[in-house]
Amino acid sequence: MLFGDRILQYKEEFLKDLEYILRIESVDGEKNEECEKALAFLLKRAQDYGLPYELVTDKSVHIQLGEGGRLCGVLSHVDVVPAGNNWSVIPFALTERDGRLYGRGIADDKGAALMNLYCLRALKESGVKGKNTLRAIFGSAEETGMSDMDGYFEKMPLPDMAFTPDSDYGICFAEKGIIHLRVSTPTNEAKVLSQFHAGKAINAVPDLAYVMLDSSGYDEQLLMRLSDASDGNFEFNYTIDGLMIISRGKASHACEPQNGKNAAALLIDLITHAYDVHDIGQIVSFIDYALNCETNGRSLGLKMSDSVSGELTVNLGMVHIEDKTAEAYFDIRYPVTVSGEKIISQFKAVAEYSGLNVEVVHHEKPLYMEKDSPLIRELSAAYESVTGEKPSLYATGGGTYARKLGGRGVAFGPHFAGDPINMHNADESVDKENFFLHAQICLEAMYRLYTME
Repeated sequence: MLFGDRILQYKEEFLKDLEYILRIESVDGEKNEECEKALAFLLKRAQDYGLPYELVTDKSVHIQLGEGGRLCGVLSHVDVVPAGNNWSVIPFALTERDGRLYGRGIADDKGAALMNLYCLRALKESGVKGKNTLRAIFGSAEETGMSDMDGYFEKMPLPDMAFTPDSDYGICFAEKGIIHLRVSTPTNEAKVLSQFHAGKAINAVPDLAYVMLDSSGYDEQLLMRLSDASDGNFEFNYTIDGLMIISRGKASHACEPQNGKNAAALLIDLITHAYDVHDIGQIVSFIDYALNCETNGRSLGLKMSDSVSGELTVNLGMVHIEDKTAEAYFDIRYPVTVSGEKIISQFKAVAEYSGLNVEVVHHEKPLYMEKDSPLIRELSAAYESVTGEKPSLYATGGGTYARKLGGRGVAFGPHFAGDPINMHNADESVDKENFFLHAQICLEAMYRLYTME
């Protein structure tokens, strides 16, 4: 029997704890006390299992097994993106239906985080004598820029090698660079548009947007005719403050914006066919001509790709216009062989031509690890021993804690090809059988790192 199979004895206990942690609405920046509650729950369980732990910062903790040798890490996060709309089940709860487990965070990343703790428990209770130190590191601000790991590694050493189960199988040896940009105007001088709101997270495709317009009857008829020819889904409501248009799209992770349907971009495409820049403002006009409904950056002059990690993507994540405030947020994922500074410079050049301010909110440079590294060899062996197949090596546009590890870590699991997990979307879920297959692979990998020479 493979060592990884031992995790299955904890299945029922695990599902009870999973139900509890999924009920915690740990959205960083919105419900910080809930993020603290999620971390505290993991530490309570560590105490129950007799595992040493440490609260390193208010947003990061670790739980440990063994001491000496190499420091081997497994990183995961307990914060989640907001629930969003269009769920068929309660978002912050565990629902099992048709062989799938549903709930916000089940796939990204509470399910894997809790499993990391259970793998440590399995190693300890099996009496394994390790040659290295195995440390499960947990954060609560991954979705908002990974400041949790910045704070953690200011106080703690980098692992000698590590992985984070926060992506797909096989092994992610390269991650695109990530840039978050805020575009704004000093004042909002739109004459017709009084409000525009869309999105709650930069790193997600917004599935809902609305605009308020001080419009004439002629404008309204024109907009309705234009909506009939549009790819969008619009609802028109007449209020005391003017015409409200609601746009409904489809959420998706910003690393794959082409898989979503951007409600904000579709609404902007609609209204820019009926009004000029003085009516709707510089921000909306800029989004129309520099992005529209594209996801490849072509109109920004940023269309590019490389053979290692693929093409650049751009996502319009949030728009907020009201009173004197006018701002929009963009998420750019760029290839590993490209300079992020050149991306920023080109974006600024286009935006500043329209008199807009551009602020770099966050910039994570790309990650790349050699395919024949000792870490990749160990993870490959763990995967093959459980599944009987060799893992693929791939690059992603997603951003994981691996990029905080100074070239010493990679993303490894927990998701399998063909499993529609709906990450950052409604009805986030995982196939139950696949999830416990991941559990076996994860324990096997942690066992190998813990005992390797």
